[in-house]
Amino acid sequence: MGQIIKSMLLILIVLNPFLLIIYLIDIIKKQTVRQFSLAIFRAGIISCFVFIIFAILGEYIFDNILQAHFYSFQIFGGVILLIIALQFVFKGQAAINGLRGESKHVTGAIAMPIMIGPGTISASIIIGNRLEHKLAILSILIAVLFTVIIIILLKYVHDIVKIKKAYLIDSYVETAGRITALIIGTYAIEMIVRGLRVWISQL
Repeated sequence: MGQIIKSMLLILIVLNPFLLIIYLIDIIKKQTVRQFSLAIFRAGIISCFVFIIFAILGEYIFDNILQAHFYSFQIFGGVILLIIALQFVFKGQAAINGLRGESKHVTGAIAMPIMIGPGTISASIIIGNRLEHKLAILSILIAVLFTVIIIILLKYVHDIVKIKKAYLIDSYVETAGRITALIIGTYAIEMIVRGLRVWISQL
């Protein structure tokens, strides 16, 4: 049970719904609760499918299809996450537009590059190595479902607060974005260190 909880927390930390809600703030402002809920559920389904594939076949995909070492992906993915985190820390809300595509592609904007990214793919492979396949799938499904529920609840809160206290939303986006970026940056460094350890051990 302990490994299952640790695995769910790993996915939740990397997905980070409190950062994801900031990343999608302009979409949240334009969409109704129903429209946004449908989009986030579709993105969650797509993300679960990708995470499960990498949890079960991750190392096989890297070794036999991509013919690259997983530690190389960890190092490169960690660098990407670190760049994203640094942009949020130093630029705040201004960093969002440069990271995301057009908001009209709602499901794709939600799924990429935060839900399906180097951090979550790396976490999925780690979970696949840590747990039996059934337990790994269960951990991923619960973590993604929990993330989707939190995001929808935050959308509700946003719609209630924005009517009279829009300044609170701007303050949250700016402050929470920088704080959660520190967590993403920490995990990015951890990915790089893990990759370097494996690479050095094989020299």
